[in-house]
Amino acid sequence: MAMRLLIDCDPGQDDAAALLLAAASPEFDLVAVTTVAGNVPAPQTAANARRVLDLAGRADVPVHEGAAAPLVFPLGTAEFVCGPDGLAGADLPPPSRPPEREAAALAIIRAAEAGPLTVAALGPLTNLALALRLAPQIASRIERLAVMGGARDLGNMTPAAEFNFWVDPHAAAIVLGAGVPLALFGLHLTHKAVPEAEELAALAAAGRAGAVVHAMMTRPRPGGLGAARHPFHDPCVIGWLLRPGLFSGRDCFVEVETGDGALRGRTTIDWNGRLGRAANALVMGEMDRAGFFALLAERLARLE
Repeated sequence: MAMRLLIDCDPGQDDAAALLLAAASPEFDLVAVTTVAGNVPAPQTAANARRVLDLAGRADVPVHEGAAAPLVFPLGTAEFVCGPDGLAGADLPPPSRPPEREAAALAIIRAAEAGPLTVAALGPLTNLALALRLAPQIASRIERLAVMGGARDLGNMTPAAEFNFWVDPHAAAIVLGAGVPLALFGLHLTHKAVPEAEELAALAAAGRAGAVVHAMMTRPRPGGLGAARHPFHDPCVIGWLLRPGLFSGRDCFVEVETGDGALRGRTTIDWNGRLGRAANALVMGEMDRAGFFALLAERLARLE
């Protein structure tokens, strides 16, 4: 039976690659995509999700626009990385349809109440935190939650913090404390998901979707790792759901800093178990990079 999957995201180039990987994979029943303000404001992330699903030939997947701002702090976005529309390099047309009328948090609640659900959370966790506060009972109905966020080491938005947790640390704290089985993909893992030249070539040859991913992920960007060296952060989450053997990690206690100072959004990941606190996340630490990129290219080619 296909895994019932809901993707909560803020597209964003690497979110787009993750959406395409999920849309191309028959292992998933993609019940909905919910979007949140993050890389770009909320109306644009919702439009981007629909543009990407159009590219995948999956206009059947409902897209629900979500939170326009974090729970407490003003919104900070990342056009300086992603470009004005969030999908620099993609050259996609406008979406073929409007978003659903139901708000994202309510769509998450409804999906969780309808049956066993897996959630892939690829952006700030505002929608999921709202859903858990509105309907705490869904914590026991989400079979697994895979989150791209946090960092065991240095951040990418500030020296201390990864972008998603920096944007809405209060939401991250709520989700980490909800008791949902959680796998965490932080920068210490996703910075290993950087393709070699031959893997980029394989993506470029993987049909229209692969060519779009190649164009997005090789674009020049200020402060990047070079035109051919962009990490594929969010697709790691979908890759793990498809092929968990490509990744390994440890059960750890994870806490996020919610104060509005230099440490805002910083994750304390007790990798070596020094704090004596119960683990609340499976924190990924290693990956089979070659196997991951082979899977990505093979699946994107299916969308041709």
